[in-house]
Amino acid sequence: MQFTLRQLEVFLAIAKTGNMTRAAQQLQMSQSAASSALKDLETHFNTLLFDRMGKRLHLNEQGNQLRPKAERLMAEAGELEQSLIHSDETSPVKIGATLTIANFLALQMVSEYLGKYPNAPISLEINNTEHIVEQVLNYELDMGLIEGESHQTKLCVTPWRDDRLNLFCSTKHPLASKKAVNDQDLLDAKWILRELGSGTRQNFNRAMHGLIPEMNIILELRETEAIKRAVKHNIGVGCLSELSLEEELKRGELVRINCPERNFSRKLYLIVHEQKHISHSLKKWLDLCDKWKLIEPQIP
Repeated sequence: MQFTLRQLEVFLAIAKTGNMTRAAQQLQMSQSAASSALKDLETHFNTLLFDRMGKRLHLNEQGNQLRPKAERLMAEAGELEQSLIHSDETSPVKIGATLTIANFLALQMVSEYLGKYPNAPISLEINNTEHIVEQVLNYELDMGLIEGESHQTKLCVTPWRDDRLNLFCSTKHPLASKKAVNDQDLLDAKWILRELGSGTRQNFNRAMHGLIPEMNIILELRETEAIKRAVKHNIGVGCLSELSLEEELKRGELVRINCPERNFSRKLYLIVHEQKHISHSLKKWLDLCDKWKLIEPQIP
């Protein structure tokens, strides 16, 4: 065999970081050793895998073709290593989840996963839909749980759970006393929303089609708790997942706004790279996701 797993490991690290120095640091090796490993790999097969642009290295066509095969091979090599030491449960799983899913579903799922496999390394990256999609595409995450839709052709996107967005306001807001609101009420309101790139914002924009250019959006925040606090202070009207509002609505701290003219139902999705190797540990996590399709979360 004219290549080594170490050479592939270096190749993949450079593909993810786009930089030789950062790849070497990630692998805890010298930059010269990493550079030699890549050079040996390219020389053996008489091909270049990256386009060099200053200090940046971008995958070229050959590199893009090699990457998913190298990812699968390295994942399988990792599984083989675990089987040789009789510790399949220790194979790491890297999960990504959007904010609402992480707080109200994924953390409970991680707890259940660790209850079944206490020695299994698992990490949970929390970010908005746009970033989780990017990380799954870049093989930085094994899979993602997202609130927004993704039309990336390299991803397997599976509808997972039903969810619904709720419009809400302070008890002191004029809309709190209305049985139902119409489009003019929506245009007259001041809005506090999640940032662009989040699944919640994507679904809000879709539900408000035709109105968005004229809406008065005064604040865009990344944190659901910050949005709820701002709305409680009557700074404006908000829109978040039903999951994240349940307790405040029950306690009467916030008021649900009824808007029958607009559709706020949505799906939550599971995403996996289409060429991702499904390890035993990832299969166990995906089985848990399947179990949680209909389980009602325990709202903290």
